[in-house]
Amino acid sequence: MATQECVALRIRPRSGVDAVVGEREGAIEIRLQAPPVDGAANEALRRFVAQRLGLAPRAVTILRGLTGRHKAITVEGMTAAGVRAILLGRATPPAR
Repeated sequence: MATQECVALRIRPRSGVDAVVGEREGAIEIRLQAPPVDGAANEALRRFVAQRLGLAPRAVTILRGLTGRHKAITVEGMTAAGVRAILLGRATPPAR
């Protein structure tokens, strides 16, 4: 079985806008408009990350933190370093 590379995220639900705001304690901090109710923020996170990476939401998997602000995700077909670079604006998504 292949080892999955995780990307650490810190989510702030019920924010005014969906945006990456930087890094905090080694995790990428993301603000989401969606409330943390009935999985709405988790689904909004998957859609937001996928959109930023130019992928379908099904490529983004939340491995840990389904009920908390601290989450670990994997992205199908991408390394953790590649995901971090694109989300933090240090690289552009690959052409698909």
